[in-house]
Amino acid sequence: MGIRKYNPTSPGRRLSTVNDHAEVTDKRKRAEKSLCERLVRSGGRNHHGITTARFRGGGARRLYRRIDFKRRKDGVAATVEAIEYDPNRSCHIALLKYADGERRYILAPAGLRAGDVVESGPGVEPKVGNTLPLANIPPGLEVHNVEMHVGQGGKMVRSAGTAARLMSRSANWAVLILPSGEMREVRVECRATIGQLGNPEHQNLRWGKAGRMRHKGRRPHVRGVAQNPVSHPLGGGEGRSGGGRHPCSPTGVLAKGGRTRNPRKTSNPRILRRRRSVRYGELPRPKKR
Repeated sequence: MGIRKYNPTSPGRRLSTVNDHAEVTDKRKRAEKSLCERLVRSGGRNHHGITTARFRGGGARRLYRRIDFKRRKDGVAATVEAIEYDPNRSCHIALLKYADGERRYILAPAGLRAGDVVESGPGVEPKVGNTLPLANIPPGLEVHNVEMHVGQGGKMVRSAGTAARLMSRSANWAVLILPSGEMREVRVECRATIGQLGNPEHQNLRWGKAGRMRHKGRRPHVRGVAQNPVSHPLGGGEGRSGGGRHPCSPTGVLAKGGRTRNPRKTSNPRILRRRRSVRYGELPRPKKR
């Protein structure tokens, strides 16, 4: 995978870079029709029509590819037919064809190629693309698409270039180090897929112009200090102002350094080490008296 930069024929082209999608087997191949469905957009509004996520709307039309996050088809080998681009996520996806003729999409790890054979189940070999319970994965391996509850399907480590590392395992719990630096316990019956997800250079792309963000469905973001005081806590003031307080959302939720996790969440005891905090703009913690 590489990043392509074009000649600066325009101001937007001068600063932008694109992904060459070298891993994609056939760029002209259409998605598997039986695994696609229409993606209905909400424009950031809930079922009452009230905007709950600001600056959303528009964008290019997409087809949603149904991804098999559970990988519960045990004992049946599957051949990778193609590596495809998915507009709904940052990583690529792989089209599998099982021995019984069924086709499914999975997240494509780095190193997976068309023609490879992958399997799922407790007794399969721990190689790239295979899905096993954490109880059967050797410690030290990198995994992705990790379940948080047994049978729920993968919820963690699903974006491009990410991987979690299995550190240790006790009787009922496995210790994982997530890409954020968080150390968390997960039940050993939960499943994970071996390997690191592909398309790792996605984070180095430069969009170059506002139009590419509009294609993604992102509308212009208005600064809080530029709004009226009735619209934002940082708004108002005579002339240009710095806001007079720490950065926050329109409802007052701290944007940098504030803790947003519910302290009564039942999974809190399973977090052995918190993720790395954001040093830039971190709020000073009160001193103990």
